Amino acid sequence: MSLFASIGVPLAVSPVAKPFLPWAEKGTPEAACKNTDPSVSCRLVWNVSKNTDFTRFWATWLDKPLSTLLWIILTFVVALIVKNIAHRMITKVTLRMAEGTMSEKVRERSRTVFEGSPALLNKRRAQRAQTLGSVLRSIASIIIMGTAAFSILGSLGLNLAPILASASVIGVAVGFGAQNIVKDFLAGLFMLLEDQYGVGDVIDVGSAKGTVEAVTLRVTRMRDVDGVVWYVPNGEIKKVGNESQNWGRAVLDIPVDISEDTEKVKEILQATADELVADAPWNDVVLEQPSVWGVQALAGDAIVIRVVLKTVPGRQGDIARELRERVKRAFDEAGVTVATPAP
Repeated sequence: MSLFASIGVPLAVSPVAKPFLPWAEKGTPEAACKNTDPSVSCRLVWNVSKNTDFTRFWATWLDKPLSTLLWIILTFVVALIVKNIAHRMITKVTLRMAEGTMSEKVRERSRTVFEGSPALLNKRRAQRAQTLGSVLRSIASIIIMGTAAFSILGSLGLNLAPILASASVIGVAVGFGAQNIVKDFLAGLFMLLEDQYGVGDVIDVGSAKGTVEAVTLRVTRMRDVDGVVWYVPNGEIKKVGNESQNWGRAVLDIPVDISEDTEKVKEILQATADELVADAPWNDVVLEQPSVWGVQALAGDAIVIRVVLKTVPGRQGDIARELRERVKRAFDEAGVTVATPAP
């Protein structure tokens, strides 16, 4: 025991020291807002009103909700601006990509030769740009607005972990349930990006061959020579042959009697092909001088001689039919016998 206690002198109990609180000082924004670091809006209300009760009401009931609302509005506005910029960039890129892979020379000849070709080429470019642009814009919108939505939900105090977990599970389930659709969409997207074919092209996909009438991300619509319309899912196309891209080649195998002089026949074929190329409108269809490659095969009592002409895309059939007619007249005049090759 202490000396004072032993002699019976009462001790004065010292009060417990209280922590210093800034808002204990009257007439300050810290006191009015009840916060050591008041927000800008609370300080502004105090500086304007100089009223402690009103400032405390503002800090208790309006300050945080208003700040949250302003944050939500700012996030939404920024997301809209970013989305608009992304959409503009995607539109410019897709319009450039929609020009396709044709060279300038071939494209100009295609415009001047094909009937209605400017409209066809414009339709192809427009469809590529529209389809590809819409997909990329949708993806950009989902990413940007989704990020903004999660940011807003987080600012409202929601626990995003269960939402993200549920979305992951749903995404996996949908992915397993719609594998074929996803495969079709991915195949269609890469097909458009690489410009494998477009509206107006003559393509062969193995199961069908015809002219492409419409291309979407999921399916390709084409019409064959008999007028039958085929709908082919893009994911089912393993390989495709395009007869209308960049340039084409008309290949004619002319069978003549085996007793004919091959040099004479080759001269007739070369002269006939040269005359065809010199006449309008075929002079704009053929890209290079025709060439007689020579004897292609010996088939029974026939000799097969091959003639080739490099043409603008899609006109191989027209030039081949015209050349066959002229070759038939030239053979009749020269007394050359056309043979039927053995199967």
